[in-house]
Amino acid sequence: MRIDEQPRSRWTDEQPRTRWVDQTAFRSRRPDLRLGSRSHRLDRAGGTAGDRISAQHTVRTSTAEYSLLLNAPEWFGRRAVGEALRDAVAELRAVDLTYGPARPDSLVSRLRRGEIAPESYPPLADLVDRCAAMRAATDGWFDAWAVPGGFDPGGLLGGWAVERAAARLRAAGIHDYAVLTGADLTVRGHAAHGGPWRVAVHHPTDARRPPMVLEMTAGAVGTSGVTGRQGHVVDPHTGEPAEQLVAATVIGPDLAVADAYATALYAAGPAGLAWFRSGSDYRALFAHRRR
Repeated sequence: MRIDEQPRSRWTDEQPRTRWVDQTAFRSRRPDLRLGSRSHRLDRAGGTAGDRISAQHTVRTSTAEYSLLLNAPEWFGRRAVGEALRDAVAELRAVDLTYGPARPDSLVSRLRRGEIAPESYPPLADLVDRCAAMRAATDGWFDAWAVPGGFDPGGLLGGWAVERAAARLRAAGIHDYAVLTGADLTVRGHAAHGGPWRVAVHHPTDARRPPMVLEMTAGAVGTSGVTGRQGHVVDPHTGEPAEQLVAATVIGPDLAVADAYATALYAAGPAGLAWFRSGSDYRALFAHRRR
């Protein structure tokens, strides 16, 4: 039995914020969001409730494309919705400019060269601390210090950026949103139609298989390996490209953590499933073996 063919009951999310949807009941309802393959897709499922303001925006940075969907009560006002959206977009651009490992003048590059210490900038310290925590949580399979060239938080940087943008939305008073990048997302609250966000997670390598459908009011989905690039994740213990899996997807409360777990699972292969068996808030959705 392949890892991704284990019984469905194994993957049932017991948290009330995310629940599986019966496929037969779902057929008459289109999803709001689709994840899988090499990107994401937005579906206009049920329109917008009459007393809601809905906004959607896509922004591309030097490393990724992000889609933001948010809605708010009519009394909140379109101007306030627009300001919240601009603030979140600005945060995504700022993370790209300030922390991108490929930028010679970024804080991460300066840290690599020993020009600054992590504690010099609180957000940088948070990023380094998260990488250290995930190295411990994954038995060293996620190791931002084992990357050629020195410290590289790329395995969780995208998720960290999304969560920071989401925090900007919440600070502005927006509590119903989805932020997506590639095959990753974080959601909170409800979609514009008034119900939970309906997310169809497609199999990363077999387009013929029906998607796993989730209804989410809070949570994240992180994926590693669906871009089609081989060798982009390195086994931190050997320095060689990871080759056991072609894709790994993890769900849980925080996208930065889910991203890091997915990267580590991709590198570790089946052995990494042990991380999700002891009451963890995170669980593996796909861990597809390379044939």
